Amino acid sequence: MSDVTGVVSVSKRIEAPADRIFAVIADPDRHTELDGSGMLRGAEGAKPITGVGDRFLMQMYFDPLGGDYKMDNHVVEFEPNRRIAWAPAGADSASTQGDEFTIGVPAGHRWVFALEPDGPDATVVTQTYDCTAAPASLREAVGDGAIWVEAMNGTLDRLAEVCAD
Repeated sequence: MSDVTGVVSVSKRIEAPADRIFAVIADPDRHTELDGSGMLRGAEGAKPITGVGDRFLMQMYFDPLGGDYKMDNHVVEFEPNRRIAWAPAGADSASTQGDEFTIGVPAGHRWVFALEPDGPDATVVTQTYDCTAAPASLREAVGDGAIWVEAMNGTLDRLAEVCAD
């Protein structure tokens, strides 16, 4: 975890080269295979991410939001085989939480995957959730990101399984 309020990170050494891992993370259609939260239901018409400015729509489920909703993820960082990040925006009325957020406008939080090669066949993957630019209501709702740590560890465990030889 990070010492910065609103930023949480988890890391795992994965026995796979960075390019293999990155290819999985950069393909939204594969995100349900990795999801440690159980919230992802599938990408809609997504293509593999190729750079900053790409967007992908994810079908989601979260009981406290009333069940099904959609998120429009805006890719904000992209360095092949090293780093990828997206900023989620609500994509339907269910995701705006009573019009607190605007459809299509990122809410000030982001998900980041950073990959650091550790020899030819292993990579240290760090997943970070950063809500430092999010409104206080969102930061409070997610405990400055602390509610995601267990799911993030699960995601990295699943990523290791998916990328195994």
